[in-house]
Amino acid sequence: MTDHIIQAYRQAPWRTQMQWIGVFLLALVAVASVAAVYLNISARAATTGREIQAMESKNDTIERQIADLETKLAFLTSAAQMQKRAEDMGFVPVDAATEQYLVVPGYTGRQLAELAPAPGPDMVTVPLLRSNYTQSLWEWLFQGFLAPSQENRSGEVQP
Repeated sequence: MTDHIIQAYRQAPWRTQMQWIGVFLLALVAVASVAAVYLNISARAATTGREIQAMESKNDTIERQIADLETKLAFLTSAAQMQKRAEDMGFVPVDAATEQYLVVPGYTGRQLAELAPAPGPDMVTVPLLRSNYTQSLWEWLFQGFLAPSQENRSGEVQP
């Protein structure tokens, strides 16, 4: 009788083989999926690395151009070059004995730029931090948790 029960629950050999083939194919698909994800991430990293290299190369080229232009500007604004260009345009050096000053009535001169009001008693200083945020962690612990609670006359507990 037990042989009949065992034989009834035993699977056919072709079913066992199909199950093993299914498990193998499932493992193969899992390995292929992991490999595909790895290759995708590697390709993205390589592409991003190349883009970063191209941007750094472009940045270096632009920095060299800026340095070259700054060098040219420094040469063009040097004292010798400025004096040469001024002489080519017909300017001559000023002689202290021959220079003249012209007084223009009503002209007060160049106005100074006022970038900020002068400090004075009318200035209101606002603290950068509210007083709530200046309490230390220890003060907060002692006030909130470690301080003994006090009872008022009505029997309620207050912190």
